[in-house]
Amino acid sequence: MEMTVATNKRIISCAITGSIHLPTMTPYLPITPDEIAGNALDAADAGAAIVHIHARNPETGQPSPDLNIYRQILDRVRAKNDDVIICLTTGGGAGMSVEQRVSVVPEFKPELASMNTGSMNWGMFPLLNKYKEFKFPWEGQYLTATKDFIFPNTFESMEKMCKIMDANGTKPELEAYDVGHLQNIAYMLQAGIVKPPITMQFVTGILGGIGSSPYDIMTMHQTADRLFGKGQYNWSVIGAGKAEFPDAMMSLILGGHVRVGMEDNLYLSKGVLAKSNAELVAKIVRMMGDLDLEPATPAEAREMLVL
Repeated sequence: MEMTVATNKRIISCAITGSIHLPTMTPYLPITPDEIAGNALDAADAGAAIVHIHARNPETGQPSPDLNIYRQILDRVRAKNDDVIICLTTGGGAGMSVEQRVSVVPEFKPELASMNTGSMNWGMFPLLNKYKEFKFPWEGQYLTATKDFIFPNTFESMEKMCKIMDANGTKPELEAYDVGHLQNIAYMLQAGIVKPPITMQFVTGILGGIGSSPYDIMTMHQTADRLFGKGQYNWSVIGAGKAEFPDAMMSLILGGHVRVGMEDNLYLSKGVLAKSNAELVAKIVRMMGDLDLEPATPAEAREMLVL
């Protein structure tokens, strides 16, 4: 199936809160169900066709697998917007079991869910050099633990997740953090564990994975073209931190889609904290306009992704 984007439409996904950034880092990080849902709704209004959802403990901001918290978020979003595409995380947060991470899929049957495509070292501990005091005790412990942490995504667990997604009508958004992860996707495609047409996301700039320079993105893109066939897959780019907007622009120029949001980056511009996810979406919409591109609607995104 030809997956080349033949029009001037590009999909914007907005990752609302994630599990990396800490409440200490910004007063604007959405933490409660109301804040997360409100940010998701505003991001959709600003032009995001997809909102990517993690849950957090509303008292402390710690990443949480609690299905009741997810339910509160999703109910609030759907009460006001039943069109935006919801992509739930199965990455969860550091230390969560595979069972905890994937439990959102049979419970909520989202159209999309993230599916991480390989194990990796995942290091957030360098942030300890920047923050000496924390708003909550768990934050420093969380960062310290990542110095001796492996984000586990074994072939067995990936196959299990994909089967659960398939049984619940959920399309996996394949998250590739390095070139070897693309080889894993190729194996899973050949083995029938994932089914075409595939959609993947190049996650760049995480310590333990590939970098976020233009050369790194080209390496991922060219490898994917070689493995899957040019125009035979949908793809998007995440740039962590200050790489968010340069990498988004690189993706747009090459024909890909983009993800922005406070999961990946907290700043609207150098030294200026984003006050909401909608601000980040509005910025990428403006940048797209400079390239004569437009954000895809949820209906157009569904067609592109074959949901």
